[in-house]
Amino acid sequence: MSALLVSLWPLFALIVLGYVLRRIDFPGDAFWSGAERLNYYILFPALLFSSLSTATLNSPALPRLAAAIAAVLAVGWLALLVTRRLRNWPAGRFGALTQGLLRFNTYLGLATVSSLYGNEGLAVAALLLAVKVPAINVLSVWALSASSGRDLRTMLAPVIKNPLILSCLIGAAANFMGLRPTLGLDQLLKMMAATSLPLGLLCVGAALRVREMGGALAPLGWNTTLRLLLMPTVALFIATLLHLPTLETQVLVLFFALPTAPSAYVLTRQLGGEGQLMAALITVQTLAAAITLPLMLALLLGG
Repeated sequence: MSALLVSLWPLFALIVLGYVLRRIDFPGDAFWSGAERLNYYILFPALLFSSLSTATLNSPALPRLAAAIAAVLAVGWLALLVTRRLRNWPAGRFGALTQGLLRFNTYLGLATVSSLYGNEGLAVAALLLAVKVPAINVLSVWALSASSGRDLRTMLAPVIKNPLILSCLIGAAANFMGLRPTLGLDQLLKMMAATSLPLGLLCVGAALRVREMGGALAPLGWNTTLRLLLMPTVALFIATLLHLPTLETQVLVLFFALPTAPSAYVLTRQLGGEGQLMAALITVQTLAAAITLPLMLALLLGG
């Protein structure tokens, strides 16, 4: 547990620093929006491309890892559908709660994996993202659009254009073709990747909206509890059933123990969902994860 805390507290310290800097208006609002776009479209895709282009993609555990991801997402999705039917949620609330339960903070996830497992763990995480990001984006857009009459093309457009998905696909394609970054390109990608993670955590903190934590306490409470405590437990159970190797199991559980993504707020607002509930979920889960993430990893994985 102490080793986990030593590895994780600097990550949450960066999140807190980002929150404080944003609250004192340093270096200004324009910086944070620009930093988020730079990371999302340039630096973070460079990290994913670098990890996937050099990863070992012929591991016999990969099909089981993909099956485990699909199974955990299916459990969460079916539970949401049943609850929506019972509670008669409108699409705006259903979409926010879906993202609260299924989406994850990629910046925090990769920073944690890098801190705990190094480059080997990052390669597994990149493979996990290649499966998980497209699936969750489709489910999120569908949930927010379920009652809007949007056609399939409109719903899939944000998924197809997602730079994280594109970088995963290009990195995997380069790997299969035997193309490896050389002539200094590998060093450039490493430098960009090293910049991405701390900048991403600062942006996570800057995006927190503590003032919007009030209201809708019941949905906040159960959604956060399921996201941070039950989902990683389900992930470990399924990984055990599928006999995943230790590293793949640990990365899988870690990603399902993460809080939801700050980018969920933008998507919720764009598609007419309950933005205030989404902002509250992001903030509450991120703050709670400072306690639950090391606790769950220690309990479930024996860290």
